[in-house]
Amino acid sequence: MLTIKQILDNKEAVIRGLEKKHFAGARETIEQVLALDNKRKEAQAQLDNLLSQVKTISKSIGGMMKEGKKEEAAAAKQQVAEIKEQTKELEESMKTALDERTQILYTIPNVPYDEVPEGRDASDNVVVKEGGKLIDLPENPLPHWELAKKYNLIDFDLGVKITGAGFPVYIGQGARLQRALINFFLDEARAAGYTEIMPPTVVNAASGYGTGQLPDKEGQMYHCEEDDLYLIPTAEVPVTNIYRDEILDEKDLPIKNCAYTECFRREAGSYGKDVRGLNRLHEFSKIEIVRIDTPEHSKQSHQEMLDHVEGLLRKLELPYHILLLCGGDMSFTSSVCYDFEVYSEAQKRWLEVSSVSNFDTYQANRLQCRYRNADKKINLCHTLNGSALALPRILAALLENFQAPEGIRIPKALQPYMGTDMIK
Repeated sequence: MLTIKQILDNKEAVIRGLEKKHFAGARETIEQVLALDNKRKEAQAQLDNLLSQVKTISKSIGGMMKEGKKEEAAAAKQQVAEIKEQTKELEESMKTALDERTQILYTIPNVPYDEVPEGRDASDNVVVKEGGKLIDLPENPLPHWELAKKYNLIDFDLGVKITGAGFPVYIGQGARLQRALINFFLDEARAAGYTEIMPPTVVNAASGYGTGQLPDKEGQMYHCEEDDLYLIPTAEVPVTNIYRDEILDEKDLPIKNCAYTECFRREAGSYGKDVRGLNRLHEFSKIEIVRIDTPEHSKQSHQEMLDHVEGLLRKLELPYHILLLCGGDMSFTSSVCYDFEVYSEAQKRWLEVSSVSNFDTYQANRLQCRYRNADKKINLCHTLNGSALALPRILAALLENFQAPEGIRIPKALQPYMGTDMIK
C-alpha cells in the first residue's frame, strides 16, 4: 500500500496517478487518509504532553512525602490517576484513527509510473515490440480444442465430469507436453540465476493482504471458509510472502526466486468464445519468477525479467508482441506492467501468456519487507514478478501454430523434454 510519506511528499502527483488508474474519488480518499493521519498526530501530541506531565508530577510526589506534605502528595497522585485515564482515551483514539487509515489505504491502488500511458482499457495499451514470425498454416487450421480431441491430448468433458468447467484433464502426449513445458521453463529460470521454490498452494489471509490480492480480488479467489485459507491465484503470493516481516541485507539483493505451482482463479463473470478450451481456466499450471530488490536496481531487474520472458518465446518459435499497459488496464498493485501475447492463427487473436510487473514499494509496505543498507539505514524493498510462463495459452498456441497434415510439430527447444519432434 502507499506510504503516508509518499502521500505527504507528493500529494498532487499521487492523486494524478490514481486518476490515471481511474480510481474513483481519488482526491476525496487521499484527503480522508490525511485527515485521519492528522487526527492520529494530534492525539499523539496530546498524549506526549500528558505523559510529560505525569513524569513531572510523579517526580514531585517523592519530595512532598519527604517534606510531610501528605495531602498535597495525595492530590498529586489523584491528578496522575486522572491524567492516566485521559491517556487511555487518547491511545484508543490513536489506535482507531490508525486502523481506519490502514483500512482505507488497503483500498487505494498503487500509483503508476510516469511512463505508463493514459487509457481506460486494453484497447489503449501500447505495442512496444514485436517478435517471431507468423506461421503459414494449412487452409482452415483447427483451434486447439479440436486438435486436442483429434490427437487425444486434452479431455474437457472429463474435467467437467470430475470437477466442472475450466478444469481440463491432460492425457498421454498432452500431459507429456505440459510436463515438458514445466521442466523447460524451470530449467531456463535456474540457468538465469533463479532459485527454485516449492511453496504451498494455499495461503492465509495475511499473505493475501501482503501481496494485494486481498481485499481487491477476494471474489476471484477460492476460499476455504472453515480454515480461512485461500487457494493461490499465482505463485507470486506464497513466494513473495517468504519475505514478509523480514529485514534483508542489501548485499544479498536482488533475491531471485522461481516456482512452479498450480494456480486457481474463479474467473467469475467470464463467458463466450474467449473462454473456450484453454483460453481461460479455473485451474492451470504456471511458472512464476519473483525478485526482491533495491529501489536503485529494480528498473534493471524489471528489464532483465522482460528479456527472460522474451527469450522463452523466441526459443518456442512463437510469434509474439509486448504491450505496455495503460493506466486503466493495469493491476491494482503494479506501478508498471508489460504483457506478452502470442498470436493464434487458428483463432485469429492474441493470447496473453505473461505479465511482468514492478510494484515499487507498494507490496513491500504491506509486507514490511525491508533491507538494511551499508549505512545501517532500513528502507522498503521493491518487489517484482512475472509469468515465465503460464502454460494453458502457450500450449494452445503451440498446438495451433505448429499443426501440420502429418501432426503437430514440437519446437526444437522442447524436443529433448518431449522425446519426439512430432505429435502424430
